Amino acid sequence: MSDASVAAALRSDARLVIIEAPAGCGKTFQAAEYAREAASAVRQGQRILILTHTHAACSVFTTRTKGAGPRVQIGTIDSLIVQIAAAYHSVLALPFDVSAWAFAQGASGFDQLAHKVSTLLGRSSAICGALASRYPIVICDEHQDASEGQHGVIMAIGSAGSRLLVFADPMQAIYGSDAETAARWAHLQEASNAVELLDYPHRWDQGSRTLGEWILGARETLRQGNAIDLRGRLPQGLSIIYADNQAQRHGQYQVSTDEGRQIRSVLRRDGGLLILSAHNTTIRGLNAMWGRTIPIWEGFTRSALSLLAIRCRQQVGDVHALAETFCDFVGEVGIGFTPSGFGNRLKQEVQTGCEAKCRGKPALIQRLARCILEAPDHKGVGIALTLLHGFIKDEEAFSGVKIDLQREFYEALQLGSFDDPEQGYTQLSSRRAQMQPSIPPRAISTIHKAKGLECANVLLIPCDRHHFSAAEKNRCLLYVGLSRASSSLTLVLSPTMPSPWFTT
Repeated sequence: MSDASVAAALRSDARLVIIEAPAGCGKTFQAAEYAREAASAVRQGQRILILTHTHAACSVFTTRTKGAGPRVQIGTIDSLIVQIAAAYHSVLALPFDVSAWAFAQGASGFDQLAHKVSTLLGRSSAICGALASRYPIVICDEHQDASEGQHGVIMAIGSAGSRLLVFADPMQAIYGSDAETAARWAHLQEASNAVELLDYPHRWDQGSRTLGEWILGARETLRQGNAIDLRGRLPQGLSIIYADNQAQRHGQYQVSTDEGRQIRSVLRRDGGLLILSAHNTTIRGLNAMWGRTIPIWEGFTRSALSLLAIRCRQQVGDVHALAETFCDFVGEVGIGFTPSGFGNRLKQEVQTGCEAKCRGKPALIQRLARCILEAPDHKGVGIALTLLHGFIKDEEAFSGVKIDLQREFYEALQLGSFDDPEQGYTQLSSRRAQMQPSIPPRAISTIHKAKGLECANVLLIPCDRHHFSAAEKNRCLLYVGLSRASSSLTLVLSPTMPSPWFTT
């Protein structure tokens, strides 16, 4: 299999083409080039549909298909599902604003919506036929990330006549279960008319080709359930640092002076730098260890803000619950706003109606509490967050409070300007999707949020048993982390608690 055989399969008459696409092997190039060509052949009113899972991927495909005009339609799979659900909301017993409904259901809302739409399409050949007529060719990006409902929607359109070109990599399935991904992949291959594999490491052509070949080899090793052998000669661009976290408190990260010196040498390399770890708590610890000089990449999702908006809508008029929500949100996006230092006093002030006469720090906390008492909804919480922002900048008593997730906090400050918190969150998300914020030259990120990114230099820290245990799901998580680097990859291994996915 090769680039040429993949290109030929895309341009064949096969109705269902499955392409296994390891990271960095030209998946986006192949899909975009074919979409540009195919767009010239579709009839008036038809579209080549490219479905992704992130707005960032939409932006990349938009750039790569520039010039194809409106005959190439690019969107997330969720956006397609929302469009279908909105058109048939009465049949689905949903309100017209299906996005708001899904949002109100919490974390599983869009999965529920996908399941409803999948069921609808399974029962209506007319709706499926209309979609297939509109979209004769559907290109599915990163299909390993599809939920059961999303997968059902796509397969229903294919069954109605659309030609499906599915790009996926089971080894990058870090959101679902291994068993579910494996079963779906096996079913797709069995049902397909053509199966191909991208196997040339394009990402590393301008960096370290030997590193790219090593990463593809590591992928195969992990796919088979084996540990990556780091003994012997390492490829150009791969280096190893041995270090253990010596911090005594949970959530902190600290290494010895010599180990710190080795790690800092990586930070000084030319080109971009992406520092990756498996856990959010470690990301926060690394950020603190480097004095917040390297920002945290927050990606394109805002989980804490989403929860804030949901809870604010549910808790209108309940000042005690809103005070709890305020404290929880600040704790999620920063450090230092502890219960003992701030939170408990704020809740007490809300409970007593801010009746106590006080000065200094207690008086400032009382001002925060009064915002919620005077406006017991998302607007009051927004005013309190804005006031807190000023206190952090100007008041010595709040000097220990640090906001790590600055973009998420900034968007929360805007939430109070909307009449409805959930609609506000939706609009903020839409603005973010349109702006497509770019990753800083140096950034710290979880592997989950770095999926789809690439960088010249990557530091994967720490590669120990706590972050990459023997659990099967950690094979994929580790591979996604390894494959972000195009020129240099540095692994920080634990000498005392090594990950079972490495042999040293």
